[in-house]
Amino acid sequence: MTMPDLPAVAAALVAALALCLALAAWRMVRGPGYADRFVALDMLTAVVVAVAALTALATGRGAFLDVGLGVALINFVSTCAFAAFLERRRGRR
Repeated sequence: MTMPDLPAVAAALVAALALCLALAAWRMVRGPGYADRFVALDMLTAVVVAVAALTALATGRGAFLDVGLGVALINFVSTCAFAAFLERRRGRR
């Protein structure tokens, strides 16, 4: 049994993730509310982290994993900030 060609498999998975990226971007633009748009932003960053991991796998460079980790950390902080924003906004009403 032969091993699959990892760069080719990674390229195919990145192509599949491109569809997810396009759908999440569409939801971010067309979302009816702030929460919908922010969930789409979370989805976009999750796809970017997956693409960074696949790129690290395909190229053999661990620096792409650092990029994915950085994006994930920024996403976590922005999610916390947005949740605080929604709580303050809800308190004013």
